[in-house]
Amino acid sequence: MEIKKVAVIGAGTMGNGIAHVFAQNNYSVNLIDVSQPALDKALATITKNLERMLSKGSITEEQKNTTLKNLSANTSLDVCKDADLVVEAATENSEIKLKIFKQLDEICKPETILASNTSSISITKIGSATKRPDKVIGMHFMNPVPLMKLVELIKGYATSDDCVKQITTCARMLGKIPVEVNDYPGFVANRILMPMINEAIETLHEGVAGVNEIDTVMKLGMAHPMGPLQLADFIGLDVCLAILRVLHEGFGNPKYAPCPLLVNMVTANYLGVKTGEGFYKYTAGSKDLFVSDRFKTGG
Repeated sequence: MEIKKVAVIGAGTMGNGIAHVFAQNNYSVNLIDVSQPALDKALATITKNLERMLSKGSITEEQKNTTLKNLSANTSLDVCKDADLVVEAATENSEIKLKIFKQLDEICKPETILASNTSSISITKIGSATKRPDKVIGMHFMNPVPLMKLVELIKGYATSDDCVKQITTCARMLGKIPVEVNDYPGFVANRILMPMINEAIETLHEGVAGVNEIDTVMKLGMAHPMGPLQLADFIGLDVCLAILRVLHEGFGNPKYAPCPLLVNMVTANYLGVKTGEGFYKYTAGSKDLFVSDRFKTGG
């Protein structure tokens, strides 16, 4: 089966980035979200990103217009009935994802491949919600999707080799580098990344060093482009917490237990960039980075 029509579920940061990349590479894309304002915001973000690419000379005016023509926005899953591939990029919550996949299984053509952009939840578990587990696969894009080359491909217990082959080809058509990994909690990227972020938060929580100091050590000492606390803000502290809980539950190992400071920040809705404050404070339109008043003493 040749993949031509793609549906992307979820118009958040990852969903709009995934839709952008598929549309830019000549796929017909339906971006789906229950919220019309979220869809409007996503389309505005994609347009803004395309205009930025145009101003830098990385795409032409024609490519920009063609990309936008390839995109449609919808609030109903029913449009997935014609899709060759569906990529789910909804909230990192297993109950929500299982419900979506069960619905997709009923709506989509028998040959449609169902992919999840989950960053930690078992593909085997997601596939079990369908009658086509052989056509369910993990397609974990990195943020920001238009710029990052990696796509983790996660093969569930029942995912067929043919499905993996098709999605590998598809990822390469997007200009990405697919890396196949097995279905264990956190896969590879987040199994390594999240304990590092959690340890950075623990280091702050224990008063070993302040926000700036921790991030500076990792940027200058380990050549990381962004410190772990700033990265946590960028990812979303709620997402970090959700992934750590999946790791903790999946492995039963206390080393994955979320730091109490992270739990408290999420409970208080200090989630990072998306809420305007996490370890740093964020002002719309400003590139300046200021440590949150809560951590200015370094403890």
